[in-house]
Amino acid sequence: MFPLRDTIPRVHTPWAVWCILAANLAVFLWQQTLTPGETLRLFHFMGVVPARFAHPDWALTSGYPPGGVIAFAAHMFLHGGWGHFLVNMWTLWIFGDNIEDVMGPVRFTIFYLTCGLAALLTHMVFSASSTVPVVGASGAIAGVLGAYFLLYPHARVTTLVPLLFIPLIFDLPAVVYLGIWFVTQLLSGLTSLGSDGAGIAWWAHLGGFVAGFVLLPLFRQKGRCYYCRFPEGRGRGVIRAPHDPEA
Repeated sequence: MFPLRDTIPRVHTPWAVWCILAANLAVFLWQQTLTPGETLRLFHFMGVVPARFAHPDWALTSGYPPGGVIAFAAHMFLHGGWGHFLVNMWTLWIFGDNIEDVMGPVRFTIFYLTCGLAALLTHMVFSASSTVPVVGASGAIAGVLGAYFLLYPHARVTTLVPLLFIPLIFDLPAVVYLGIWFVTQLLSGLTSLGSDGAGIAWWAHLGGFVAGFVLLPLFRQKGRCYYCRFPEGRGRGVIRAPHDPEA
């Protein structure tokens, strides 16, 4: 499934989302100037190799220098290819502005990075001995999805499902779209236990999603307006502030 758009309009200019998108784009374009060997080295030192931190003695004998904690933030801005980059950035573009609406740019940025860190730590719990670098923004973006699931369950997500050579496009309630996404990640994570997950950090996605769901109430900014819909009136939307008694 691939999201094309949602039905929740933004209220505020999403400065943080734009800046995060721009930062990811700048880093990705810089990556394109590197040779394959330089890219691999970049991923091993600026991405997170779980075994590097879980087994420091092994890391030293394998050529990793001490420290390297900058990778815990840097890995969120590295991507493995055009598909990886475009899917992540498009998903952030679709869902991120509505979450920034209720937080403001500073809180959203901290929320985003915190979810990315929670996603990474979840992956490391399940794959502590992995020597495969973790790169990408998907863990942090999963946190955005978790917050969206809690805040806008009655939104509609226009979804593309490629069936062989026939593209199917239809609307799904956000609670259904994100529920299917979560179950897919969970089943994939369970089947990948004991392996490197075929290059996909399924448990990072799950950890990020749960972090976003849990952290949303802590990062919401009182008095900041946002757009909401109600189940009893699907076509009706109102601008409302979080302190509103009916919010």
